[in-house]
Amino acid sequence: MKKIRAAVVGYGNIGRYALQALQSAPDFDVAGVVRRQGGTDRPAELSCYDVVSDIRELTSVDVAILATPTRSCEDYARQITALGINTVDSFDIHTQIRGYRERMMEQNRQTGTVSVIAAGWDPGSDSIVRALMQCLAPKGLTYTNFGPGMSMGHSVCVRSKAGVKNALSVTIPLGEGIHRRMVYVELEDGARLDDVAAAVKADPYFASDETHVFQVESVDEVRDMGHGVNLVRKGVSGQTQNQRLEFNMSINNPALTGQVLVGVARASMRLQPGCYTMIEIPVIDMLPGERADLVEHLV
Repeated sequence: MKKIRAAVVGYGNIGRYALQALQSAPDFDVAGVVRRQGGTDRPAELSCYDVVSDIRELTSVDVAILATPTRSCEDYARQITALGINTVDSFDIHTQIRGYRERMMEQNRQTGTVSVIAAGWDPGSDSIVRALMQCLAPKGLTYTNFGPGMSMGHSVCVRSKAGVKNALSVTIPLGEGIHRRMVYVELEDGARLDDVAAAVKADPYFASDETHVFQVESVDEVRDMGHGVNLVRKGVSGQTQNQRLEFNMSINNPALTGQVLVGVARASMRLQPGCYTMIEIPVIDMLPGERADLVEHLV
């Protein structure tokens, strides 16, 4: 069996866990890791891999796992698909996914590549659960309740604000899909908490939710990578009322995101050129092994 050669682009929380998922996957080889600083001061766990600053320095890459901040995903996807390499990412701004998909679709078809976008756990695997729930109860309402736990995308967003040295955003579920954002920041010398709080609350990541910003001496002292979700749909199957469906998950946030990215990287090798979200991909294509064996085991 020819193994899939995957590169990890970015080596923060998601990149580290994506690498672990690749190491555990029977059908992948690690083509290398791309970091801004290349091989300078590389962590010990990367000693056996090629570590570069440009993916073009790696050989025979089939798919790039973009473990990069959401707002840089499209730039990386465009650059890398132009080289004929598939990409997968965990872009997580829900309201911008449709536009991103439409723009990448043309790029993918021109380059003969596949991109799978918004492939974390929400958006991502939770999207599949929501789609299944809607199939089972076509009329009704679905509530997505996150947390309590660390939101990586929101934390990265806060760290990008002027005056912020480090940040943690914690999501607190209030029920029926309503959330509170608790943001903890270490500030640069001279930065004002009021200015940082205003910038955070104005950002699309936070503008729709109740948000509180607190200054702390050390973000590392309050960090916890745990997270979770509770999905509930109340609806109608046919003409039968009062159907209630529920899905619960408690997770290590970046570990699950890294695992999802490896699954969709595998699926990208089985798809026609184009840009996809997870609800457009057969779940079986995200699993290693032969289809007939998976059908026998899972159906």
